Amino acid sequence: MKVIWDDSPCPASTIVERLTIQDDSWHPKTVKTLLNRLVKKEALGFAKEGRAYVYRPLVSESDCADEASVSFLEKVYGGSLTPMVAHFVENRKLNNQEIDQLRKMLNERRTP
Repeated sequence: MKVIWDDSPCPASTIVERLTIQDDSWHPKTVKTLLNRLVKKEALGFAKEGRAYVYRPLVSESDCADEASVSFLEKVYGGSLTPMVAHFVENRKLNNQEIDQLRKMLNERRTP
């Protein structure tokens, strides 16, 4: 999806090329299978232009990130945000600026 969000509309050949250059474990048939699945899930739309299939996103990157975040939170932390935040705070080396940013965000969300 990132390739298509970055450069839409995008022909299948370009998507295959970019993914196989980034990671040689991608096989062109695997990429095409993934594209077909994303079309069936209505995350991608396509048009046939000559012999080429050209893909465009039907969902925004932020909507997809929101959905993935909620799904991750549900699957890994039972939907509870506190243990997830605690895990990352305890297991990552946060610098003072990151800690200040987190504090600021939490304080802004605080209800009076």
